[in-house]
Amino acid sequence: MADQKHTDKTKVRNTRVLLGCVAVVGGMIGLSYASVPLYALFCQVTGYGGTTQVATEAPVDVSEKTIKIRFNADVNSKLPWQFKPEQREMTVHLGQDNLAHYTAENMSVKPITGQAVYNVTPLKAGQYFSKIACFCFDEQTLQPGQRVDMPVSFYVDPAIAEDLNTQDVKTITLSYTYYRAEASVEGPDSDERQGG
Repeated sequence: MADQKHTDKTKVRNTRVLLGCVAVVGGMIGLSYASVPLYALFCQVTGYGGTTQVATEAPVDVSEKTIKIRFNADVNSKLPWQFKPEQREMTVHLGQDNLAHYTAENMSVKPITGQAVYNVTPLKAGQYFSKIACFCFDEQTLQPGQRVDMPVSFYVDPAIAEDLNTQDVKTITLSYTYYRAEASVEGPDSDERQGG
């Protein structure tokens, strides 16, 4: 009888351990699927990794304090575009709505779709750099030889001057890198097949 009770307790204990392990594995699988969108959300909210913020409009109050913004442009080697900022830098008032321009040109003989990825440096400034409108929000398709103006409307939150962690930031660099979009109009390898 004592052996039966001991066996029953062992079975119950083993069942609990098994269910606990299944729950942990299930939770880990769920977290792995959620990790990418959760990480992207974390970066957007905190500015981690130089991720900029998105806003619908600039704040009403514009500060007398200024900050220098530098502009950088790169193109992945698999995208036959020229891409550059129209201005190398500008000094802006904190809270002021600003407009900067980039240009892109498709140097190939095929229409190509590109997607820009972006960040700011120093990375800690990302949470204070807000874009109101940007070419980078959507994929861009350029026809052969087409050259386009690509504006970005942005402001720097005046709170950057109040944060002890960012009071040393005098210059922010806004960087874009253009890549061939995964679902590009001409297909991912057409230029390579043509020797381009």
